[in-house]
Amino acid sequence: MSDSESRADEVNRWEVPSIEQGGGSGLMTASGLQDLQKEAYDEAYAQGHAAGLEAGTKEIAERVARLDALLVAQAKPLSDVDEIVEQQIVELAMSVARKLFRRELKQDPGHIVGVVREAVGLLPVASRDVQVRLHPDDAALIRDALAAPDGEQAWTLVEDPLIDRGGCRIISETSQVNAENSARLEALIAAISGDERHS
Repeated sequence: MSDSESRADEVNRWEVPSIEQGGGSGLMTASGLQDLQKEAYDEAYAQGHAAGLEAGTKEIAERVARLDALLVAQAKPLSDVDEIVEQQIVELAMSVARKLFRRELKQDPGHIVGVVREAVGLLPVASRDVQVRLHPDDAALIRDALAAPDGEQAWTLVEDPLIDRGGCRIISETSQVNAENSARLEALIAAISGDERHS
């Protein structure tokens, strides 16, 4: 056999496929085409949905971050206002305390006796050469109220017009007690406000 004859035996002859046989053909039916189209649509929809969710989540996160920054920026002036209002309330309380303190001094000038006793009581027991410095109007009250029965004083009264009425300063050789109104008021305010700067 010649070469061309052997090749001819190997080649199969092509035949037109039968339309009635549906199984092996590469042509698609209308329902198959519809199924394929639905499958492609579903796959594309799922991919688009996932991409959309990711983009939406990212956009929401960015907007939330901007909103947080905006809220922080809005809250900052409010915290500043809180501090200002707090300071103003403390100042108002101090002003009221000063006015009440002064009113009490005017209504009961005799309270200076208790102030002097308390201030002298703060000195060490062995204090000598004690001077009680106070306003001249208060000196007369102290002389009458704290006069010793035998006429002898344990301290010397010194009239000092620079000291406000109702306050005094006690001075000994080794110690000093400031019971002036400003010092007592500042101690009172410090106790009320809890602020140790005033003490």
